Amino acid sequence: MTIRVVLADDQQLIRTALRMVIADIEDVEVVGEAANGEEAVALAGQLAPDVVVMDIRMPGMDGIEATRRITDGGGESRIVVLTTFDDDDYVYGALRAGASGFLVKDMALDDILGAVRVVAAGDALIAPSVTRRLIQDFTSRPERPTGRRKLTVITDREREVLTLVGTGLSNTEIAEQLFISVATAKTYITRLLSKLDARDRVQLVIIAYEAGLVSANR
Repeated sequence: MTIRVVLADDQQLIRTALRMVIADIEDVEVVGEAANGEEAVALAGQLAPDVVVMDIRMPGMDGIEATRRITDGGGESRIVVLTTFDDDDYVYGALRAGASGFLVKDMALDDILGAVRVVAAGDALIAPSVTRRLIQDFTSRPERPTGRRKLTVITDREREVLTLVGTGLSNTEIAEQLFISVATAKTYITRLLSKLDARDRVQLVIIAYEAGLVSANR
């Protein structure tokens, strides 16, 4: 099945580079391009793409608000945001708005294509190293976690797994840490997604942070 993609970026050069690479890929197709958030929201409604590759900083409606409107609209389109991570202060907002992950603009184009496939398959794109940097950024802010929401519905073991997810560990690393199989670790993740009504792994990271299970020193 072909993955249908909308590219949303105010830089024509970025859109052109991605479109040219995707043109040679059999399983990915660019079905629309947007230069700002308003156009991205409109195209997502009209075309129902599988994935929207969304820049954060755009004139008019930014990528965060566009992401929120698309994900709140009830459609099936999933969002990956583009960022210059080192100086971009909006990543957390984009994830909270419903993005399924984010890409760094200086990534290799092949890696960006791989990320699009991952998100289209229903997973979240958030590398462990990036997760750890996000957590450090979250906990350096003056806002404090909002409380242990929903955690009464999970077991102590599931809470332990959620904490490890929040610290940026992969399924393999979680399995090694808890002396369980990778398949069992995946089962725990699936249960957490269901019990906490989370879209994907990215939202589990946010829940772990907001519940106070992770901090900059953990």
